[in-house]
Amino acid sequence: MSMATRTDTPPTAPHAADSHGLIRVYGARENNLKDVTVELPKRRLTVFTGVSGSGKSSLVFGTIAAESQRMINETYSTFVQGFMPTLARPEVDVLDGLTTAIIVDQQRLGADPRSTVGTATDANAMLRILFSRLGRPHIGSPKAFSFNVASISGAGAVTLERAGKTVKERRSFSITGGMCPRCEGTGSVTDFDLSALYDGGLSLNEGALTIPGYSMDGWYGRIFRGCGLFDPDKPIHAYTEAELHDLLHKEPTKIKVDGVNLTYEGLIPKIQKSFLSKDRASMQPHIRAFVDRAVTFTTCPDCDGSRLNEGARSSRIGGINIADACAMQISDLAEWVRGLDEPSVAPLLATLRQTLDSFVEIGLGYLSLDRSSGTLSGGEAQRVKMIRHLGSSLTDVTYVFDEPTTGLHPHDIQRMNDLLLRLRDKGNTVLVVEHEPETIAIADHVVDLGPGAGTAGGTLCYEGTVEGLRASGTITGRHLDDRAPLKETVRTPTGTLKIRGATAHNLRDVDVDIPLGVLVAVTGVAGSGKSSLVNGSIPAGADVVSVDQTPIRGSRRSNPATYTGLLDPIRKAFAKANGVKPALFSANSEGACPACNGAGVIYTDLAIMAGVATPCEECDGKRFQASVLDHHLGGRDISEVLAMSVTEAEEFFGAGEARTPAAHAILGRLADVGLGYLSLGQPLTTLSGGERQRLKLATHMADKGGVYVLDEPTTGLHLADVEQLLALLDRLVDSGKSVIVIEHHQAVMAHADWIIDLGPGAGHDGGRIVFEGTPADLVAARSTLTGEHLAAYVGA
Repeated sequence: MSMATRTDTPPTAPHAADSHGLIRVYGARENNLKDVTVELPKRRLTVFTGVSGSGKSSLVFGTIAAESQRMINETYSTFVQGFMPTLARPEVDVLDGLTTAIIVDQQRLGADPRSTVGTATDANAMLRILFSRLGRPHIGSPKAFSFNVASISGAGAVTLERAGKTVKERRSFSITGGMCPRCEGTGSVTDFDLSALYDGGLSLNEGALTIPGYSMDGWYGRIFRGCGLFDPDKPIHAYTEAELHDLLHKEPTKIKVDGVNLTYEGLIPKIQKSFLSKDRASMQPHIRAFVDRAVTFTTCPDCDGSRLNEGARSSRIGGINIADACAMQISDLAEWVRGLDEPSVAPLLATLRQTLDSFVEIGLGYLSLDRSSGTLSGGEAQRVKMIRHLGSSLTDVTYVFDEPTTGLHPHDIQRMNDLLLRLRDKGNTVLVVEHEPETIAIADHVVDLGPGAGTAGGTLCYEGTVEGLRASGTITGRHLDDRAPLKETVRTPTGTLKIRGATAHNLRDVDVDIPLGVLVAVTGVAGSGKSSLVNGSIPAGADVVSVDQTPIRGSRRSNPATYTGLLDPIRKAFAKANGVKPALFSANSEGACPACNGAGVIYTDLAIMAGVATPCEECDGKRFQASVLDHHLGGRDISEVLAMSVTEAEEFFGAGEARTPAAHAILGRLADVGLGYLSLGQPLTTLSGGERQRLKLATHMADKGGVYVLDEPTTGLHLADVEQLLALLDRLVDSGKSVIVIEHHQAVMAHADWIIDLGPGAGHDGGRIVFEGTPADLVAARSTLTGEHLAAYVGA
């Protein structure tokens, strides 16, 4: 038997392939970046820090990740690229050493009524296959368990060409789907209050319809007058049963009015298609008010909200049907799946177990698969997206995270840190945009951008180790070890807001008195029931202004001036000073440059290549007609005003010829939330997540309400900005408002007058009040997870 001998050879020079250990970025100028040059180590965890709006996302997402995705897309055929989003090359001189980027951002999952946690993560697809193989009685293929597939059948003649002859044959088909026929797979049915749709004492011509946009002077008037189904001069209460059915429920019918082919459809199916198919949060305010007034949503009585028909619910595995499985808490469902032992579907069971275990591992075991994806918070949505990457065998890829600790209790942050380190240790490059000191502390490499936000940011302030950051003297370095002290004295409540018998989601018959006239922090681990208590259980008519986490939607034509309503008083002031119409001072209306239609740039679509945007030569990017720019207010034209920062504009509209109190009040609120550096005309699409959250808060500060409910207002805020937020909350309370904050940030907890802590765990392990009292009492008792972490934070 021979053995191979090994001869020790002297070490040779490193292999050329091992020399590419850096991602190099030279001269990045995307958004507000000012020729930023950085070198990021591969297979390490790099954290990007800096105040909100300093350029972190522009560097990480807008430059590095965007170029990686663009280059990957270019590897596909032009045919495939035609179906993919076209991406422009970022504004950067050199990008070298890129690897495939996997982006896990905070974009909320789609709020489509048919989208659930199960459909968004493919867990439902695996369950459907499992029940189609093991369910008894056997009812059909996986489609038979899908609430998005209706059961249909049909028969008819088909014409075929066979051997040079035309042959007719009879064919029939049937598809067995799982959709509940009553609610069409949405789990809820709508009921209409007819008195909110029309005034029965009036005729159509007298304006009986009270639905937004349904006037007799426009398109709908033409259809209703010309349909011939009823007399438009007859009061609706005098309609026969058939006429009322035609007005409300008639199926789409082709009609001809004045020689024009039109389609008539009853009011209720029309409203269902035009209004109810949209997410409520994306509706215009007057449409949302109409829907809230006219439509009630109730659980479907046929499927009891499960979305599935009787056939799908009849097939069971060990007494459990697919609706029961999807309604289980995921941690319980994982245990049930682990108990199944069937060799014929072993690979399927292994993958399903891995997916469900990933939910539990990432701290989302309290969700259920039938939870609507639109109800997830930004942090939950981000962690749901992470699930498909946790068990991945890929290495040497770049994972890009946008504040992965958002929405996490301090107790859960350690678990998230472990996951980030695990991805790194598999040989991946991990890039994280983050404000949380606990996550910054685990970084191998830190890149700090700033020093300020907007035009005052976009430069590299520091690059190196965490210890070096502490000693660097940058804003992040100075604030890294900041700790808000406990309040020595707390305010006295002026009253209470009583919640009785709250049972929304996982709440267990909760009774609580929320003190008014003070700053109240509602705390607890993710999934403990905080939002269910505050947003889902406050009694109607409690004079509440709610600022939740739904994102601001806006096109490139939207900007802070249009979103906050600031442009209205500005346009009126310009119109009054110049004796012309206000519409002239809108780039989306009569004042728009005719060449670019008020966009400021000309877009050229190049199909599979990235479109090109060139500044409009006619208006030089100012968006307005030349004649409009001849009109001035206080020596400035409208384009110069929109180019001002909030701070400049506040001074401009505060005194002198341009004094406009209505505009000055809105600008004061924007400055209060720390957005003094934003320019009034900056497109909303270029704002960071933290900036959008504060813009929303500034807008709601004008709402007339006695109780403000804020859902994690520290999301996207730098440590230095948290102080400013606390000062703003104090000003709100001192002005006589009551402020209730759902929050995980210990600085807000320490600064609160009263804390309501829910728990002790998440899902069915939570839903109870585990502490009520002052922050000092919570720290002294240390009886809950929140108390332990707050005590450690304040050094008690």
